[in-house]
Amino acid sequence: MEHLPSWLLTQTAAHAGRLVTERFAEIGARGYHYRLLEQLLAGPASQADLGRRTGIHFGDVVAALNELAEGGYLERRPDPADKRRNVVTITAAGRRRATELAATAAAVQQELLAPLTPAERAELVRLLTLLRAGAAAE
Repeated sequence: MEHLPSWLLTQTAAHAGRLVTERFAEIGARGYHYRLLEQLLAGPASQADLGRRTGIHFGDVVAALNELAEGGYLERRPDPADKRRNVVTITAAGRRRATELAATAAAVQQELLAPLTPAERAELVRLLTLLRAGAAAE
């Protein structure tokens, strides 16, 4: 099995997922929080738009937004143009939290990629980007 790229990718992805989950849990966060706050740094968005842009299932988006709202990291208000929709806006606390989560994500990347040189890291990202683009084209 160890010679199969699919097996290697699966095992590496599982390891990466564990690292992300553990490091974010240490600071009371989840990967979804980071993904959502990063998107909100670009400006307010509807819950549905956030789901599409982050690839998070709508039900999970709502749950994660509830958690972030409880922490004071974002606000949800009815869209003036369509009262059925909520517009989500990041708060000052959310901007600080996004910075903290970005630092944690960067530390995870360092830990995950520690066996590689900077050139190898760049090549890995280039190759993974090609694979992802190929999968998205299907």
